[in-house]
Amino acid sequence: MEQTPMVSIIVPVYNVEQYLSQCLDSLVNQTYQNIEIICVDDGSTDASSVILAEYALKNSRVRVIRQENSGLSAARNVGFSFAMGEYVMYVDSDDWIDVETCDTAVSVAIKHGADVVFWPYIREFIGTQRPKTLFFDDRIVFDKERFFEQVYKTIVGLHGDFLKHPENADTLVTAWGKLYRRKLLVENNAAFVSTKEIGTEDALFNMQALKSVECGVYVRKYFNHYRKNNATSLTSTHKPNLNVQWKRLFEHMLHTIEDVPHNEELLAALNNRISLSIIGLGLNALALPNREALMEIRGILSEKEYRAAIKTLPMRYFPPHWWAFFVCCKLNFSAGVFFLLKCMARMKG
Repeated sequence: MEQTPMVSIIVPVYNVEQYLSQCLDSLVNQTYQNIEIICVDDGSTDASSVILAEYALKNSRVRVIRQENSGLSAARNVGFSFAMGEYVMYVDSDDWIDVETCDTAVSVAIKHGADVVFWPYIREFIGTQRPKTLFFDDRIVFDKERFFEQVYKTIVGLHGDFLKHPENADTLVTAWGKLYRRKLLVENNAAFVSTKEIGTEDALFNMQALKSVECGVYVRKYFNHYRKNNATSLTSTHKPNLNVQWKRLFEHMLHTIEDVPHNEELLAALNNRISLSIIGLGLNALALPNREALMEIRGILSEKEYRAAIKTLPMRYFPPHWWAFFVCCKLNFSAGVFFLLKCMARMKG
Protein backbone atom coordinates (compact mmCIF):
# COMPACT_ATOMS: atom_id res chain seq x y z
CA MET A 1 0.00 0.00 0.00
CA GLU A 2 1.34 3.44 -0.95
CA GLN A 3 2.39 5.65 1.94
CA THR A 4 0.27 8.77 2.45
CA PRO A 5 1.62 10.62 5.48
CA MET A 6 -0.28 13.70 6.54
CA VAL A 7 0.97 17.15 5.58
CA SER A 8 0.11 20.11 7.81
CA ILE A 9 -0.10 23.33 5.81
CA ILE A 10 0.16 26.39 8.06
CA VAL A 11 -1.31 29.63 6.72
CA PRO A 12 -0.99 32.86 8.75
CA VAL A 13 -3.77 35.26 7.73
CA TYR A 14 -4.05 38.99 8.29
CA ASN A 15 -6.19 41.36 6.21
CA VAL A 16 -5.73 39.66 2.84
CA GLU A 17 -9.35 39.50 1.65
CA GLN A 18 -8.30 40.38 -1.91
CA TYR A 19 -5.95 37.39 -2.24
CA LEU A 20 -7.11 34.81 0.29
CA SER A 21 -9.47 32.80 -1.92
CA GLN A 22 -6.78 32.21 -4.53
CA CYS A 23 -4.44 30.96 -1.81
CA LEU A 24 -7.03 28.67 -0.22
CA ASP A 25 -8.21 27.32 -3.58
CA SER A 26 -4.64 26.27 -4.35
CA LEU A 27 -4.58 24.33 -1.07
CA VAL A 28 -7.98 22.63 -0.98
CA ASN A 29 -7.45 21.51 -4.59
CA GLN A 30 -4.13 19.78 -3.92
CA THR A 31 -3.92 16.46 -5.77
CA TYR A 32 -2.48 15.00 -2.55
CA GLN A 33 -5.45 14.41 -0.28
CA ASN A 34 -4.02 13.71 3.18
CA ILE A 35 -3.55 17.30 4.28
CA GLU A 36 -4.75 19.58 7.02
CA ILE A 37 -4.89 23.31 6.35
CA ILE A 38 -4.33 25.26 9.55
CA CYS A 39 -5.29 28.90 9.05
CA VAL A 40 -4.34 31.27 11.86
CA ASP A 41 -6.47 34.41 11.67
CA ASP A 42 -4.18 36.95 13.28
CA GLY A 43 -6.87 39.46 14.25
CA SER A 44 -8.00 40.36 10.74
CA THR A 45 -10.29 43.41 10.53
CA ASP A 46 -11.37 42.94 6.89
CA ALA A 47 -13.42 40.13 5.30
CA SER A 48 -10.63 37.55 5.72
CA SER A 49 -12.38 36.01 8.74
CA VAL A 50 -15.60 35.56 6.78
CA ILE A 51 -13.74 33.93 3.87
CA LEU A 52 -11.97 31.55 6.25
CA ALA A 53 -15.26 30.56 7.87
CA GLU A 54 -16.78 29.81 4.44
CA TYR A 55 -13.89 27.54 3.45
CA ALA A 56 -13.91 25.75 6.82
CA LEU A 57 -17.63 25.11 6.45
CA LYS A 58 -17.19 23.59 2.99
CA ASN A 59 -14.03 21.59 3.62
CA SER A 60 -13.34 19.62 6.81
CA ARG A 61 -9.57 19.77 6.19
CA VAL A 62 -9.59 23.53 6.76
CA ARG A 63 -9.19 24.50 10.40
CA VAL A 64 -9.36 28.11 11.56
CA ILE A 65 -7.65 29.39 14.71
CA ARG A 66 -8.35 32.97 15.73
CA GLN A 67 -6.13 35.14 17.90
CA GLU A 68 -5.52 38.79 18.65
CA ASN A 69 -3.08 40.41 16.25
CA SER A 70 0.38 39.20 17.25
CA GLY A 71 2.32 39.21 13.98
CA LEU A 72 3.39 36.71 11.35
CA SER A 73 5.90 34.86 13.51
CA ALA A 74 3.47 34.29 16.36
CA ALA A 75 0.78 33.13 13.92
CA ARG A 76 3.14 30.57 12.36
CA ASN A 77 4.20 29.31 15.79
CA VAL A 78 0.59 28.91 16.92
CA GLY A 79 -0.23 27.07 13.71
CA PHE A 80 2.65 24.68 14.26
CA SER A 81 1.49 23.94 17.79
CA PHE A 82 -1.73 22.49 16.29
CA ALA A 83 -0.02 20.59 13.46
CA MET A 84 -0.53 16.82 13.46
CA GLY A 85 1.17 15.91 10.19
CA GLU A 86 4.40 14.01 9.68
CA TYR A 87 5.38 16.86 7.34
CA VAL A 88 4.85 20.61 7.62
CA MET A 89 4.56 23.35 5.02
CA TYR A 90 4.14 27.11 5.40
CA VAL A 91 2.16 29.12 2.84
CA ASP A 92 1.63 32.87 3.05
CA SER A 93 -1.99 33.89 2.58
CA ASP A 94 -1.38 36.39 -0.22
CA ASP A 95 0.57 33.80 -2.26
CA TRP A 96 -0.45 30.49 -3.83
CA ILE A 97 1.03 27.13 -4.81
CA ASP A 98 0.53 24.71 -7.69
CA VAL A 99 -1.97 21.93 -7.01
CA GLU A 100 0.62 19.14 -7.39
CA THR A 101 3.02 20.66 -4.83
CA CYS A 102 2.28 18.31 -1.91
CA ASP A 103 2.04 15.25 -4.15
CA THR A 104 5.49 15.82 -5.61
CA ALA A 105 7.15 16.92 -2.38
CA VAL A 106 5.87 14.00 -0.31
CA SER A 107 6.78 11.49 -3.03
CA VAL A 108 10.33 12.86 -3.15
CA ALA A 109 10.60 12.92 0.66
CA ILE A 110 9.53 9.28 0.96
CA LYS A 111 11.74 8.10 -1.91
CA HIS A 112 14.91 9.65 -0.48
CA GLY A 113 14.09 9.64 3.24
CA ALA A 114 14.54 13.43 3.18
CA ASP A 115 14.29 15.71 6.19
CA VAL A 116 13.45 18.62 3.90
CA VAL A 117 12.37 19.00 0.30
CA PHE A 118 12.63 22.45 -1.26
CA TRP A 119 11.97 24.14 -4.57
CA PRO A 120 12.29 27.53 -6.33
CA TYR A 121 9.53 30.08 -6.83
CA ILE A 122 8.05 32.58 -9.22
CA ARG A 123 7.79 36.25 -8.33
CA GLU A 124 4.39 37.44 -9.50
CA PHE A 125 4.31 41.06 -10.59
CA ILE A 126 1.37 42.79 -12.24
CA GLY A 127 1.53 41.63 -15.84
CA THR A 128 4.75 39.62 -15.60
CA GLN A 129 6.43 36.70 -13.85
CA ARG A 130 10.08 36.24 -12.87
CA PRO A 131 11.48 32.90 -11.66
CA LYS A 132 13.97 32.80 -8.80
CA THR A 133 16.40 29.98 -7.99
CA LEU A 134 20.01 29.24 -7.08
CA PHE A 135 20.17 25.73 -8.53
CA PHE A 136 19.44 24.74 -12.12
CA ASP A 137 19.61 20.94 -11.95
CA ASP A 138 16.20 19.28 -12.15
CA ARG A 139 16.84 17.39 -8.91
CA ILE A 140 19.66 17.41 -6.37
CA VAL A 141 19.88 14.93 -3.51
CA PHE A 142 22.07 16.39 -0.78
CA ASP A 143 23.74 14.17 1.78
CA LYS A 144 24.64 15.69 5.15
CA GLU A 145 27.99 17.17 4.07
CA ARG A 146 26.78 18.54 0.75
CA PHE A 147 23.64 20.00 2.35
CA PHE A 148 25.78 21.82 4.88
CA GLU A 149 28.11 23.23 2.22
CA GLN A 150 25.62 24.24 -0.45
CA VAL A 151 22.39 24.89 1.44
CA TYR A 152 22.84 25.47 5.16
CA LYS A 153 25.94 27.61 4.88
CA THR A 154 24.32 29.57 2.05
CA ILE A 155 21.30 30.31 4.26
CA VAL A 156 23.69 31.72 6.87
CA GLY A 157 25.32 33.88 4.19
CA LEU A 158 26.44 33.75 0.58
CA HIS A 159 29.94 32.37 0.04
CA GLY A 160 32.26 31.38 -2.79
CA ASP A 161 30.68 31.41 -6.24
CA PHE A 162 27.29 32.28 -4.74
CA LEU A 163 28.71 35.78 -4.14
CA LYS A 164 28.63 36.39 -7.89
CA HIS A 165 24.95 37.24 -7.40
CA PRO A 166 24.41 39.19 -4.15
CA GLU A 167 20.86 39.88 -5.28
CA ASN A 168 20.17 36.20 -4.56
CA ALA A 169 21.21 36.47 -0.92
CA ASP A 170 17.87 35.32 0.48
CA THR A 171 16.67 32.98 -2.26
CA LEU A 172 17.00 29.88 -0.04
CA VAL A 173 15.89 31.34 3.28
CA THR A 174 12.11 31.42 2.90
CA ALA A 175 10.05 29.25 5.22
CA TRP A 176 7.60 28.69 2.38
CA GLY A 177 8.80 26.67 -0.60
CA LYS A 178 9.79 23.80 1.68
CA LEU A 179 8.36 20.56 3.02
CA TYR A 180 9.83 19.91 6.48
CA ARG A 181 9.79 16.68 8.41
CA ARG A 182 7.91 17.76 11.55
CA LYS A 183 10.24 15.74 13.76
CA LEU A 184 13.19 17.85 12.53
CA LEU A 185 11.53 21.08 13.67
CA VAL A 186 10.63 19.61 17.06
CA GLU A 187 14.08 18.18 17.76
CA ASN A 188 15.78 21.47 16.85
CA ASN A 189 13.30 23.62 18.82
CA ALA A 190 12.77 25.69 15.69
CA ALA A 191 10.47 28.66 16.18
CA PHE A 192 9.91 32.00 14.54
CA VAL A 193 11.16 35.10 16.34
CA SER A 194 9.04 38.23 16.02
CA THR A 195 9.85 40.51 13.10
CA LYS A 196 9.40 43.41 15.51
CA GLU A 197 12.53 42.19 17.25
CA ILE A 198 14.71 41.05 14.32
CA GLY A 199 13.17 42.58 11.19
CA THR A 200 12.94 39.35 9.18
CA GLU A 201 12.29 35.87 10.52
CA ASP A 202 12.78 33.18 7.88
CA ALA A 203 16.58 32.93 7.70
CA LEU A 204 16.94 32.51 11.45
CA PHE A 205 14.15 29.93 11.54
CA ASN A 206 15.85 27.84 8.86
CA MET A 207 19.21 28.14 10.61
CA GLN A 208 17.54 26.57 13.64
CA ALA A 209 15.44 24.06 11.73
CA LEU A 210 17.98 22.71 9.26
CA LYS A 211 21.13 22.43 11.37
CA SER A 212 20.85 18.64 11.65
CA VAL A 213 19.58 17.65 8.18
CA GLU A 214 20.86 14.24 7.12
CA CYS A 215 19.29 14.35 3.66
CA GLY A 216 17.70 17.21 1.73
CA VAL A 217 16.31 17.19 -1.80
CA TYR A 218 15.91 20.07 -4.23
CA VAL A 219 13.42 19.79 -7.11
CA ARG A 220 13.39 22.43 -9.84
CA LYS A 221 9.66 22.92 -9.87
CA TYR A 222 8.44 26.49 -9.51
CA PHE A 223 5.56 25.55 -7.22
CA ASN A 224 5.32 28.73 -5.13
CA HIS A 225 3.95 31.98 -6.51
CA TYR A 226 5.21 34.93 -4.49
CA ARG A 227 3.02 37.95 -4.99
CA LYS A 228 5.18 41.05 -5.29
CA ASN A 229 2.51 43.64 -6.10
CA ASN A 230 1.13 43.24 -2.57
CA ALA A 231 4.48 43.67 -0.82
CA THR A 232 5.62 46.96 0.62
CA SER A 233 9.03 47.50 -0.90
CA LEU A 234 12.07 48.71 0.97
CA THR A 235 12.23 51.79 -1.23
CA SER A 236 8.63 52.93 -0.66
CA THR A 237 8.32 52.82 3.14
CA HIS A 238 11.17 53.67 5.50
CA LYS A 239 11.60 51.34 8.46
CA PRO A 240 13.37 53.43 11.10
CA ASN A 241 14.24 50.45 13.32
CA LEU A 242 15.57 48.15 10.61
CA ASN A 243 19.25 48.63 11.45
CA VAL A 244 18.68 47.88 15.14
CA GLN A 245 16.48 44.89 14.30
CA TRP A 246 19.03 43.39 11.93
CA LYS A 247 21.77 43.75 14.52
CA ARG A 248 19.61 41.70 16.88
CA LEU A 249 19.06 39.21 14.04
CA PHE A 250 22.82 38.80 13.60
CA GLU A 251 23.20 38.21 17.35
CA HIS A 252 20.53 35.48 17.22
CA MET A 253 22.26 33.93 14.21
CA LEU A 254 25.60 33.95 15.96
CA HIS A 255 24.08 32.18 18.95
CA THR A 256 22.33 29.63 16.70
CA ILE A 257 25.53 28.48 14.98
CA GLU A 258 27.67 28.27 18.13
CA ASP A 259 27.17 24.51 18.45
CA VAL A 260 27.13 23.67 14.73
CA PRO A 261 30.21 21.86 13.33
CA HIS A 262 32.53 23.83 11.03
CA ASN A 263 31.62 26.94 12.97
CA GLU A 264 34.49 28.97 11.47
CA GLU A 265 33.01 28.52 7.97
CA LEU A 266 29.63 29.64 9.22
CA LEU A 267 31.14 32.70 10.89
CA ALA A 268 32.70 33.70 7.57
CA ALA A 269 29.35 33.22 5.84
CA LEU A 270 27.61 35.29 8.52
CA ASN A 271 30.15 38.07 8.04
CA ASN A 272 29.28 38.03 4.35
CA ARG A 273 25.58 38.31 5.23
CA ILE A 274 26.32 41.31 7.46
CA SER A 275 28.25 42.97 4.62
CA LEU A 276 25.52 42.28 2.07
CA SER A 277 22.90 43.62 4.45
CA ILE A 278 24.22 47.10 3.60
CA ILE A 279 22.26 46.72 0.36
CA GLY A 280 18.94 46.24 2.17
CA LEU A 281 19.69 48.94 4.74
CA GLY A 282 20.67 51.33 1.97
CA LEU A 283 17.52 50.64 -0.05
CA ASN A 284 15.50 51.22 3.12
CA ALA A 285 17.22 54.60 3.51
CA LEU A 286 16.21 55.61 -0.02
CA ALA A 287 12.60 55.99 1.16
CA LEU A 288 13.80 59.16 2.91
CA PRO A 289 14.48 62.49 1.18
CA ASN A 290 17.87 62.44 -0.57
CA ARG A 291 19.78 64.43 2.05
CA GLU A 292 18.46 62.31 4.93
CA ALA A 293 19.04 59.12 2.96
CA LEU A 294 22.66 60.06 2.34
CA MET A 295 23.15 60.80 6.03
CA GLU A 296 21.65 57.46 7.02
CA ILE A 297 23.88 55.59 4.56
CA ARG A 298 26.91 57.45 5.88
CA GLY A 299 25.98 56.39 9.41
CA ILE A 300 25.57 52.74 8.40
CA LEU A 301 28.95 52.63 6.66
CA SER A 302 30.60 54.11 9.75
CA GLU A 303 29.28 51.55 12.23
CA LYS A 304 31.84 49.12 13.62
CA GLU A 305 29.82 45.98 12.83
CA TYR A 306 29.72 46.78 9.13
CA ARG A 307 33.28 48.12 9.01
CA ALA A 308 34.54 44.85 10.54
CA ALA A 309 32.44 42.62 8.28
CA ILE A 310 33.24 44.45 5.06
CA LYS A 311 36.98 44.04 5.70
CA THR A 312 36.64 40.25 5.38
CA LEU A 313 34.31 40.27 2.36
CA PRO A 314 36.01 38.39 -0.53
CA MET A 315 35.80 40.77 -3.51
CA ARG A 316 37.13 38.46 -6.24
CA TYR A 317 33.76 36.81 -6.86
CA PHE A 318 31.78 39.96 -7.64
CA PRO A 319 30.88 41.11 -11.16
CA PRO A 320 32.00 44.70 -11.95
CA HIS A 321 28.92 46.57 -10.74
CA TRP A 322 28.84 44.76 -7.40
CA TRP A 323 32.61 45.07 -7.07
CA ALA A 324 32.25 48.85 -7.47
CA PHE A 325 29.47 48.94 -4.89
CA PHE A 326 31.42 47.10 -2.22
CA VAL A 327 34.63 49.02 -2.95
CA CYS A 328 32.63 52.16 -2.14
CA CYS A 329 31.48 50.47 1.08
CA LYS A 330 35.05 49.53 2.01
CA LEU A 331 36.25 53.08 1.31
CA ASN A 332 33.35 54.52 3.31
CA PHE A 333 32.36 56.48 0.18
CA SER A 334 28.73 57.14 1.06
CA ALA A 335 27.97 59.29 -2.01
CA GLY A 336 29.08 56.45 -4.28
CA VAL A 337 26.99 53.93 -2.36
CA PHE A 338 24.00 56.30 -2.51
CA PHE A 339 24.34 56.73 -6.29
CA LEU A 340 24.69 53.00 -6.95
CA LEU A 341 21.70 52.23 -4.71
CA LYS A 342 19.64 54.76 -6.68
CA CYS A 343 20.54 52.95 -9.89
CA MET A 344 19.76 49.61 -8.24
CA ALA A 345 16.35 50.80 -7.03
CA ARG A 346 15.36 51.76 -10.58
CA MET A 347 16.21 48.29 -11.86
CA LYS A 348 14.98 46.34 -8.86
CA GLY A 349 12.13 43.90 -9.31
